[in-house]
Amino acid sequence: MNQFTARKPFFFALAGAILVACTPDVAIAPNDAEFVSPYERGVQLDLVNPGESEPFVPLASSAACAVGGKAEQIVLPTGYVQTVVAREGEGLLDNGDMHTLNETGPEKGRFLYRTHENGSGAGVSVTDLKTGISRVLAQRADWERFDGIAWTPWGTILAAEETDPSGAKDPTLPNSVGGHVYEINPTTGEATVRGAIGARSHEGLRFDKQGNLYGISEAGPGFIYKFVPDRPRDLSSGQLYAMKLIDDQGDRTGVGEWVALDRDAVVINSQAEAQAKGATGYARPEDIEIGTSTGNDLRGNSVLYVAVTGEDRVLAIDLTPQNQPQGRVVVSDYVREGVNAPADFDFPDNLALDQHGNLYITEDPGGSAPAKTLGDDVWFAPFNPQSATQSLPIRRFFSITDCNAEPTGIYVSPSGKTLFVNIQHRGGSDPRDLSIAVTRMQDASFQRSR
Repeated sequence: MNQFTARKPFFFALAGAILVACTPDVAIAPNDAEFVSPYERGVQLDLVNPGESEPFVPLASSAACAVGGKAEQIVLPTGYVQTVVAREGEGLLDNGDMHTLNETGPEKGRFLYRTHENGSGAGVSVTDLKTGISRVLAQRADWERFDGIAWTPWGTILAAEETDPSGAKDPTLPNSVGGHVYEINPTTGEATVRGAIGARSHEGLRFDKQGNLYGISEAGPGFIYKFVPDRPRDLSSGQLYAMKLIDDQGDRTGVGEWVALDRDAVVINSQAEAQAKGATGYARPEDIEIGTSTGNDLRGNSVLYVAVTGEDRVLAIDLTPQNQPQGRVVVSDYVREGVNAPADFDFPDNLALDQHGNLYITEDPGGSAPAKTLGDDVWFAPFNPQSATQSLPIRRFFSITDCNAEPTGIYVSPSGKTLFVNIQHRGGSDPRDLSIAVTRMQDASFQRSR
C-alpha cells in the first residue's frame, strides 16, 4: 500500500528501547486443537470445486461511493455477510494493514494479528476472537510503516517495514538504508530485527514447504527475493537471492533463476544489491502468496503469486517447473488486464488464497472524493484446472462504499471459512479503520455486529 497518509502520527514513549530477541522453540504437534471461531459458523467460502462454477453471483460493477461510505461499508454478493471484528481506538492503532492468524500451535486460529502502517510508532495488534478483546502487541518509535505479516512454521510472527529510505534507524543497524523484517514473540511482543533478510521496502512475506522465505522490494524497480536460512527455523543468517530472467519471452515473463546477493551488502541495501546483480525489476510488486501460506498444502504450492501493482497484473512464478534445471523458475501472467481481467481491474495490491487455490485480489488505485465516485474492489480469480499459471476470468467479489477507503490485508483463514480484510483510510464523521470478517451466511441469525 503506498497511499499512506499519517492522520495522527504517534510517538511511542520508549523512543530508544530495543526489544530483546525472543524466538521460542515452539513444538508443533501434528494434531493441534483448533479454536472454532465465532466467525466460522457459516459454511465454506468456496462451496464448489474450482473451475466448475462460481460460489457467488459476481457484482456487475464497482459500488457507488461517498465520503464515509454507506451503512453497509462494503457491498457483498447475495449470501455473504460482513462483521466488524475490531475498530481503531478500541485496542487498535490506526492504519491497520495486513492480517494473519496463529496458524499452528494450541488453539490455532484464535488470535488475529495485524500490522499498522504508521509513519512512526508502527506496530502489531492482536484480537482474541474468543473474547473479542483487541490490544497492541508490540510497538516502537523507530518502527515505520509495518505492512507485511506472516506466521512462521515455528510459531512466531514476522512483521515488515514498507519504507526506503527509512527515516528512523534501528539502533542495532544504523547504517541500513531501507526497512527491516522483525521476528516477534506472539505472546510477549518481544522482537528482534532479522537483518539478513535484507533492508528494503518490504511488503508480502511467505514461506514455502522447505522453510525458504519469499519477499519483494516495492521501490522501483521492484525485485522478487528468496531467503534461504543457514539453519532451519532460524532467520538470523542465510543467503538472500533475487530473481533474474535469463530467457525473457515478453514483458519480463519467461525462464529465470535465483541470483545470489552479497550477504553484507543486503543488510545495508538489498534493493541496490539486487539491481547491481542484474535482477529483473517490475513496477511496484507488493503482496505475494503461495499455497503453503496458511499452513496447508494447497493447490499451487509450488507457484508463487506476485501482485505487480503498477502494471495491473499478478505474476505466477513456478518454483519447480518441468523440463528446467533445478533452481530455475518460469514466470507467467496469472491475471492481467485485457487477458483474463476487465479494463477496470486497477492496481492489484493484496493477495489471499483459499483452500481450492482460488485467489482473492484487492485494489489500491488511490484517489478520494469528489474526483472518485466508485469504490475499490476485491476480485476473485478462480483456479484453472487446465493451467496452474493462468487463472480463469476473474470476477468482482465485493466493493467498498467509502470513496476515501481502500481494502488491505486480505487473508483467508486456514479453515477456508472466513476472509479477513482491513478497511483503511476511511472518511466521514467516523473515520476509524475497521477490521472486517467476511463469511458465507448459513442463515439469517448469523448476522452480528459490534
